[in-house]
Amino acid sequence: MGLPLWLPKGAMLRERLIQFMQKAQTKSGYLPVVTPHIALKELYVCSGHYEKYGADSFQPINTPQEGEQFFLKPMNCPHHCEIYKSSPKSYKDLPVRFAEFGTVYRYEQHGELHGLTRVRGFTQDDAHLFVRPDQVKEEFCKVIDLVLHVFNALDFKDYTAQISLRDPENKAKYIGTDENWKLAEQAIIESAAEKGLRTVVELGEAAFYGPKLDFMVKDALGRKWQLGTIQVDYNLPERFQLEYTGSDNQKHRPVMIHRAPFGSLERFIAVLIEHCGGNFPLWLTPDQVAILPISEKYNDYGKKVLELLNISDIRGLVDDRNEKIGKKIRDNELSKVPYMLVVGEKEEAEGKVAVREHGKGDIGVMSIEEFAKLINTTIENDFKKKQ
Repeated sequence: MGLPLWLPKGAMLRERLIQFMQKAQTKSGYLPVVTPHIALKELYVCSGHYEKYGADSFQPINTPQEGEQFFLKPMNCPHHCEIYKSSPKSYKDLPVRFAEFGTVYRYEQHGELHGLTRVRGFTQDDAHLFVRPDQVKEEFCKVIDLVLHVFNALDFKDYTAQISLRDPENKAKYIGTDENWKLAEQAIIESAAEKGLRTVVELGEAAFYGPKLDFMVKDALGRKWQLGTIQVDYNLPERFQLEYTGSDNQKHRPVMIHRAPFGSLERFIAVLIEHCGGNFPLWLTPDQVAILPISEKYNDYGKKVLELLNISDIRGLVDDRNEKIGKKIRDNELSKVPYMLVVGEKEEAEGKVAVREHGKGDIGVMSIEEFAKLINTTIENDFKKKQ
């Protein structure tokens, strides 16, 4: 079907990635917005998406009385243009950065569907920046920094930045003037050079409204996937008649930067699973700890330990199966849970836990507070190393 169902562990992983990105975006001055899953066909006619991609969209839903046609949302950018237009803007207000984890729908053919990497419904970590022409390069470089922040946090090192330009021999595929295309392409080329990115240039790979910088990441099997993308667009602001009042008190047209560091959560997570081989970073993994009571007599103490760890924002589970402790340890080791806490009579009496680390074994007995500090310090130091 190409419409993924997220089970609890996957949903937890997805939610942690969203929280990670939201924190980075807030720090960088992005404003959250939310747009609907459907919109009138005219919105996508105005943007030009209907002409280019109408055949690849889910076909219109006709209302029974009004004769209106609604599309399942194939992209977020026209909606963000409408939000920009909802209030007047001054040159002092720019840049304006709207961010949304927006789910979009595109009708991929059955033969094109592939796991989580090619689906019909997917969620983009989408944002659109509305900037003055003199701000394009600076803002583009800041978005590159955000993409690299994501890649560093998750140890993606084998990637190439693809400068995707329009095909000079087939300009009919694209909208906009030669002058605006030249400005947009030059901004991308110069920004990538300033950041010292390893780049390749691909003609004909631009979006129909503007050139882009695509981050091509190799997975564990050596296959290349497009994850992050940044695009410069002079054309949608023209089509939607977007304006701001300049310092000369005249109306001017902003430039639009489209960006999605993950690309889509579905594809990003698919590549991440193979990249990590199940050994997710401690801050990201759904279960950071498994608490293993040595018998059912200590299940209540195990639950108490988990409640105390939850207060320190540590996630985990209590393995209260009626199994021997050796089997519990082997099973959780195979599940690649980062830490296991064995609890029995002595641990309960002393208010402590016997700690095992995945791949290393026993690392000692600690108080619950000491273990919580170990987890949080490990995460903090890991992030510091990757700055």
